[in-house]
Amino acid sequence: MGTDGVPRLAPKARLQWDEVRGRHVLLYPEGLVTLNETGVAILQLCDGTRSVGGIVTALGERYGVAGINQDVAAFLDGLAAKGLVTWGS
Repeated sequence: MGTDGVPRLAPKARLQWDEVRGRHVLLYPEGLVTLNETGVAILQLCDGTRSVGGIVTALGERYGVAGINQDVAAFLDGLAAKGLVTWGS
């Protein structure tokens, strides 16, 4: 989607801490996706107001990293392909 799209979790998806697995998961009616710390950080910023560029900037400031635009966009595009992230403008 690039850096202009505004991602948010799809209505059917929910980010939740899973006590059994001891990690965050993205729950949806057909199953779940286990997430690493980076995935959780990205999804927590998908509030429907930040663009991908805004998410990248926030992550860069939080973790002191640069050059992650394509990685973040690819992660979100992958979840969007599964219907777990939707795009606004």
